[in-house]
Amino acid sequence: MDENKRDRLRVAIPHPEIHLVVRLGPSVRHGLDAHALGVRQEIHRKVVPGGQRTVFARLHMSTYEAVLGVPASEIAGRIVALGDLWGDVATQRLLGRLASAHDTVAAAAILENAIAERIAMAGRPDPHAQLAFHAAARLASANVSTVAGDLGVSERHLRRVFREATGVSPKAFAKLTRFHRALDAAHAKGDTSWADIAAAAGYYDQAHLIAEFRAIAGTTPRALLAELQGAG
Repeated sequence: MDENKRDRLRVAIPHPEIHLVVRLGPSVRHGLDAHALGVRQEIHRKVVPGGQRTVFARLHMSTYEAVLGVPASEIAGRIVALGDLWGDVATQRLLGRLASAHDTVAAAAILENAIAERIAMAGRPDPHAQLAFHAAARLASANVSTVAGDLGVSERHLRRVFREATGVSPKAFAKLTRFHRALDAAHAKGDTSWADIAAAAGYYDQAHLIAEFRAIAGTTPRALLAELQGAG
C-alpha cells in the first residue's frame, strides 16, 4: 500500500511477478481504477500525484492465468486496464466494493478476496503454470538446460512454457532474480562491497553485476541506491 500526501517521484523496481494495482484519489479518473502490471525488465520512473493512494497485490506465479484470464505473455511489459481482462461486469463489481472501502487496508482486503474468488473459480491449477513455478525455484541457482533435465522436459519446451506462463524468458527471469538479490544485500549492508555482493547474488563478477544494473536501471548500482534513498 502506498499513500502520498504530496507529489513524489516513484522508482518502480521491476519484479519477476505480475501485480494488480488499484489507484484511489482525486488525481485518478473517476477517483478509482484498477490495472494489471505485466512483468517489466527495466526500472520505471514516474511522479505520483499528491493525494493518490495505491494498493498493490503481487500474484503468485502459479495463479497468473487463473486471475488474469489470459496467459502472462499477453501482458508482458504492459499496463492493462482490469476491465480488458475481466470484462465490465466483474470489474465494476470489484470497483463498487472498493468505492466503499474507508481506507487502504480495507481496499487491500477487498482486492485480495476478489483474487481468491478468481482462483477458486478457475479450479485445478494449469500444469504449464505449475511447471513454470517449479522451474523458477531452480533458475536462481542453475541454468535452463540443467533445470529442464531436472524436470524431465526438453529445454525448448521449458523455454516456451515458461515465457507463456510468466511473461519473460528463463534467462530474463534469472536476471531479475539476481538483481533483487543484489539490491537486498546492498540495502542490508551499510559498508557495501559490490564484489562480495556480486559473488553472493550469482553474478560472474563485479563487472557482470554493473552491466546488468545498467541494463535494468540505466545507472550504476551505487547511483541507483542513492536514487532509491532520495525517492524515499
